[in-house]
Amino acid sequence: MLTDFRGYASLRLAVDERPVVLTGANGAGKTNLLEAISFLAPGRGLRRARLADIDRRVPPARPSDAPPGAWAIAAAVAAPQGPVQIGTGRDAASDGGERRLLRIDGAPAKSHAALAEHLSLVWLTPQMDRLFLEGSSARRRFLDRLVYGLDPTHAARVGAYEQAMRERARLLRDGPADPAWLAALEERMAEHGIAVAAARREVTARLDAVTGETRGPFPGARLALTGTVGDWLEAMPALAAEDELRRRLAAARRVDAESGTTTVGPHRADFGVRHAGTGMAAAECSTGEQKALLVAVLLAQARLQAELRGAPPVMLLDEVTAHLDGKRRAALFGEIVALGSQAWLTGTDPALFAELEGTGQFFSVADAVVAPG
Repeated sequence: MLTDFRGYASLRLAVDERPVVLTGANGAGKTNLLEAISFLAPGRGLRRARLADIDRRVPPARPSDAPPGAWAIAAAVAAPQGPVQIGTGRDAASDGGERRLLRIDGAPAKSHAALAEHLSLVWLTPQMDRLFLEGSSARRRFLDRLVYGLDPTHAARVGAYEQAMRERARLLRDGPADPAWLAALEERMAEHGIAVAAARREVTARLDAVTGETRGPFPGARLALTGTVGDWLEAMPALAAEDELRRRLAAARRVDAESGTTTVGPHRADFGVRHAGTGMAAAECSTGEQKALLVAVLLAQARLQAELRGAPPVMLLDEVTAHLDGKRRAALFGEIVALGSQAWLTGTDPALFAELEGTGQFFSVADAVVAPG
């Protein structure tokens, strides 16, 4: 159920575990639905929007509409551990209105990281077609979401590391900072940062072991995690790597204060993908091959998660058929059905999803109205 979410004043939608296909014209509200579902996972959603920007706006031509409030989402989820009720939305009363409330089975949750214990979500959006061409931060977020599905506690570690990093940066910016406070924050950053790097490294290795071979029309992919902190874990035990990160952070205080950045840590890592057949970096491949590599990695994570946790992730695939030919579209849909994954797919033309007729749930979307068919 949605309330005051982007173009939706309210929406109730009941679906089962089968793939869900949403079709309609551009701007009809399809991506908004996927974005709403993405808030059932830790993080800022698939658009990474400011929370206040998601509130519904009443068009001037419809002044009779009730004034919108802060957006909210409620969902009944068939989680692997059993059914769970999740409710989340913007806290309009918070400072700046940028705090998100969360309830699980009616009780307030201490952290959004708790969502990863109940539901695993992965997504591909048209903006991610450039994932291999742009900055490393988006690739890290993509990898972290893959890690959440195999290690739900990773979300809490990432959150704790990033919070400590922000607090340290603020102290350095506002200065002069108490060295004891800085040391305490750097201790937290070292502890959580090395755990973050280790989890990314382990999942990258696990995925690389299953993505290297070509599977149907999708190319094999070789995966690698690069960065100084990850290199330390190759050369020394985790506790020694913690000591090294703590030492480097303390030594970099003046440089970090002057630059306004944190110059060392797992937030500097990058997630690299190469075409297994040609050895070419993904950034050097054609647009179609880049999309195929992304899909291949996503499907490999889903298979691995189903094997290790007993259930594949929910997939949010926005305009996923773009840059995929007919063979790859059919192979993708076949994998989704074989995995038993509830995938939400959007597109403008129902004919693009013909292979899901009889095995999927089809809805049309127009002007933020969702109807069967």
